[in-house]
Amino acid sequence: MNKIAVVGIGLMGGAMAQALQDAGLEVIGYDVSEESVAQLRAQGVEATSDLGRAVAEAEAIVCSLPNSGIVRTALMSEGGVLDAAKSGAVLIEMSSIDPDTMKDVAGACAARGLAPLDVPVSGGPREAREGTLVLLIGGAQADIARGKPVLDALGGSQFVTGEVGSAKVVKLVNNVMTMGNILVASEAFAMGTAAGVDPEKLYEVLSQSGGRSHQFLKRFPSALERNFAPGFKMQLGEKDVALAVEVARSMSQPMPMASLIREMYQMALGLGYRDRDIVALVDMYQRIGEGDRFDPPAR
Repeated sequence: MNKIAVVGIGLMGGAMAQALQDAGLEVIGYDVSEESVAQLRAQGVEATSDLGRAVAEAEAIVCSLPNSGIVRTALMSEGGVLDAAKSGAVLIEMSSIDPDTMKDVAGACAARGLAPLDVPVSGGPREAREGTLVLLIGGAQADIARGKPVLDALGGSQFVTGEVGSAKVVKLVNNVMTMGNILVASEAFAMGTAAGVDPEKLYEVLSQSGGRSHQFLKRFPSALERNFAPGFKMQLGEKDVALAVEVARSMSQPMPMASLIREMYQMALGLGYRDRDIVALVDMYQRIGEGDRFDPPAR
């Protein structure tokens, strides 16, 4: 397997395309956004807005798209990715979407002679660029083996979760925990700074204390610098928690805390943080406490 198409070359997909090329694979990126195409070309990776050119000869197609609706349209609509792909190609679906959409994609792949892999990830653009993502993999063992060159180029850790659809469930569970963690940490941190504790000192102590977490250690140094450039956008955090709540409701599984988390992220979107990193929640809480006027943070 050598020819790889990456469908969706935003922050994550673009970083994946670069990592795949660094691994010695022949890569072409595809996006409807000419800006994304231009940005990837500037990084030295071939890119196009011509879907047929991107996927027609690809042996593996990596998809990294924003939500379930876009995945359904891009992959399964007439003239979409699955229609343009050649029989026998491996479709590696890496978006954060609901498991039912993933299963529908898998069914459409089977009808066209494609091999589907359900591979959401844990990690952001930096880890994607470095090839150190945590990969959650659902699919048949034979298909996983065929996709190994791509999986090994992107994943520092790989976990097979079961059949197609199972990895999307694990991803939603992980993201609910992540969004809840950042929300509570931001609320608590804002309380500490409001009480007069120096933010740098507060972080120093908390980074060595029982309340610390992977996400706290990863994201709060940026918050201290007032740098809220997106590693993981607030709107995507809200989307993932909302997806998890919808899946839970379909099974009559209560998720009251997740529902509250989703409402708080929705509030952040309404206050102008849609395209900021999720750690901008600490800025939101601090400004609420100060009675400040809300404008989106500058960075």
